[in-house]
Amino acid sequence: MKEFILIFRHEDGTRVASPEQLQQWMKQTMDWIEGIAAQGKFVQGTGLTFTESRVVGHNNVVTNGPFGEIKETIGGYVIVKAESVDEAVAFAKGSPVLQGDGNTVEVRLIARGDGTH
Repeated sequence: MKEFILIFRHEDGTRVASPEQLQQWMKQTMDWIEGIAAQGKFVQGTGLTFTESRVVGHNNVVTNGPFGEIKETIGGYVIVKAESVDEAVAFAKGSPVLQGDGNTVEVRLIARGDGTH
């Protein structure tokens, strides 16, 4: 079984949702994750905040971030076990993140330190 990371990209990470919207989204997300876990295929995952963040660039230029000209932000990730990229994509298609207009879920195979997958 391979491990894939599902990276949640938000088109407008600066927009603030209401407490009710956040609560509804969190419930949907937990239900989605529980469905993956029930199949024994959830490894780990978490959301990311915008506080205490910096972007380090070329020549060690450090900026507060992720802000500025960035059109999208990474809101979090989930790691799943799957037999194939197609199975991991099927998990991604169920993500509540996709309810946001322009949001995406990037699916990538995780490379192990020993060169295997």
